Amino acid sequence: MASPAKRARTEPLADEAALRERVKELEAERDMWKAKAEGSGVAFPATHWPAAKPSLAGPPTYPQYDRSKPKESFLAICDMLIDEVCGELGPGYEMPPAEVAWVRRMLNYNVRGGKMNRGLMVIESGVHILEAKSMPTSNETIVRLAILGWCIEWLQGWLLVADDFMDDSKTRRGQKCWYLHEDVQKIALNDAFFIEMLVFKVLKRHFSHLPYYSQLVDLMMETTFQTECGQLLDTLCLNLTLKDFTEERWTLIVKYKTAFYSFYAPVAMGMIVAGITDVKEYNSCRDILMIMGIYFQAQDDYLDCYATPEQLGKIGTDIQDKKCGWLFAQAYHRLANQEQKAIFDKLYGKCKVQTPEEQQIKDLYTALKLPEIYKKYEEESYNKIISLKDNLKQVPWAVMESFLKKIYKRSK
Repeated sequence: MASPAKRARTEPLADEAALRERVKELEAERDMWKAKAEGSGVAFPATHWPAAKPSLAGPPTYPQYDRSKPKESFLAICDMLIDEVCGELGPGYEMPPAEVAWVRRMLNYNVRGGKMNRGLMVIESGVHILEAKSMPTSNETIVRLAILGWCIEWLQGWLLVADDFMDDSKTRRGQKCWYLHEDVQKIALNDAFFIEMLVFKVLKRHFSHLPYYSQLVDLMMETTFQTECGQLLDTLCLNLTLKDFTEERWTLIVKYKTAFYSFYAPVAMGMIVAGITDVKEYNSCRDILMIMGIYFQAQDDYLDCYATPEQLGKIGTDIQDKKCGWLFAQAYHRLANQEQKAIFDKLYGKCKVQTPEEQQIKDLYTALKLPEIYKKYEEESYNKIISLKDNLKQVPWAVMESFLKKIYKRSK
């Protein structure tokens, strides 16, 4: 054993070496954060390759966003993002021209267009929140909100490509589903995955230099996973019996499959950009937006049955697809007698669209007075949303009003 005198001479040297090493680590970390704050240095060295990748050139300059033409300006940002994506595939990923052309065609077909309500609500919500906090709404800020809006729209786009394939759907947004094209078919699955990844590429290109980037990535990852949980609950209905299609299961499906990405995420994005960090405020918004999202899906289920294909932009397939829907859950578990349940057992999920058998189910819904019950549910949902108004402290009620104007008593 070393003497106390010897330990006194050697141990400090070991401690000093460790201390010097730790100082070096802290200095390197300091320099990294300093470079990030100043917009210099390399934030992601592991993927800073090849040098010709256009996104490595730094944050792009943005076009003028004309807020007097909301849809036209919003679509212009989508075109900008598609051009960016396609412009990077060659120099950044060695993709041949044919593959680049495929991606452009695929994106134009699947993510561009539609009602765009979710994406436009990111801008509308963000502006309301920023103005309520007396924060500037410069052109750059509006374009960034529009980019986030397209992240939501592209999230929906890839989900619908996959969903249509799994559901054997025929039409989407007034045109045949992507997988039904002769040269697409199963390639549609890879296209869905591709669009999903592009969402995160867009986020990195336009927001990685900003302090709230990690919050946006976290929100997008969580929202994607929540939506996939909803899709799991929905698709596994194929293995269940009609007795399992309860209102409780329906609520769980639509909360996760629809409400989070369609209602909560657009508002949460605006809150993040505005610098809101209070968990209670996010919770209060989520409570309201979950009710709104669940009502929206009940509305969607109702329109799938009662609206025309021209109104919907697609042919409703819920009955053919044996969907655990709001109409079915109400009818089967609350309203139907044994004879009527037998009709559901015989036909629901076993008939094709636009056939006499499908019409028999629709007629049964009407006989059970589901249109009247739906109207009552609609009013109750609206009143419940209004009752939570005072729970918001930082997000202005105008955000919720904007949503309600778009969905309350809609017909398509």
